[in-house]
Amino acid sequence: MSFQDRILFPGIHGLLEIAFMAVAIYYILLFFKGTRGAQVLSGLVIVYVVILTLTYLLELDTLNWLIQRFTVYLSVALLIIFQPEIRRALAELGPRHFAGNGEGDRTLVETLIEAVRRLTENKIGALIAIERGVNTTPYQEAGTPLDSRISPELLATLFFPNSPLHDGGVIIRGDRIVAAGCLFPLSQKAELSRSLGTRHRAAIGLSEETDAIVIVVSEETGAVSVAYKGRLRRGLEIDRLERFLMTSLVRPRAAETGGGVRRWWEALRPSRVRTRPSAPPVSQEAHGR
Repeated sequence: MSFQDRILFPGIHGLLEIAFMAVAIYYILLFFKGTRGAQVLSGLVIVYVVILTLTYLLELDTLNWLIQRFTVYLSVALLIIFQPEIRRALAELGPRHFAGNGEGDRTLVETLIEAVRRLTENKIGALIAIERGVNTTPYQEAGTPLDSRISPELLATLFFPNSPLHDGGVIIRGDRIVAAGCLFPLSQKAELSRSLGTRHRAAIGLSEETDAIVIVVSEETGAVSVAYKGRLRRGLEIDRLERFLMTSLVRPRAAETGGGVRRWWEALRPSRVRTRPSAPPVSQEAHGR
């Protein structure tokens, strides 16, 4: 029997199935990269492959059969383990329901930039979450409901040291502050720098659970950071923050009418015209500081 007789080459349909599976696996791995689920997924795959290979080589047929049948229950376990990541992915695939119109979003960005400018100048720590597609009601329940129109003065007052609501974060929906003093989930990423305080970890944690944009102002240095989709960008200048907010909140509406949108992370790249150094790294600080 020749080599060609022993090897079955896939036809056109087989090649299409292989290409489809390769693309699907690539995007699944890309989605879980850098998340809490990445390490869990890697560990599960390694353990499962090793046990399945050992039972096959040692001819433990009964145990091998049981492990193969266990994949049905493993799929259910994966749904539970990766529930936050799956929920965020489905929310991104679903319809967006931004609260305001294009002009209202521009006003929101201008108000936020003015508020952040005042907070950084006075080195007032802040944690501001801007709700987008995924509802943040569970995190609002831990805070104090406000339902107040956003303004730079109000944000500066809320985060002023020793004020009743300066502890925790603020959640913005549309052009209104819906709650203050909210507790956000802390990120459990092992690769995070130890210099990050609880406020920054809370910002990353909320961005992992939802698609909210979370702005952090350091109390010690006045440095500005922004968390989105589980990633934190530190030491931003005001103009770069404004460019990012415009890209994320205003320009998506232009895309709905046929216009194009650059990737949100491109807005955080340093400007080619201005080359001022970034703010120094943020040292560890308390969530409520």
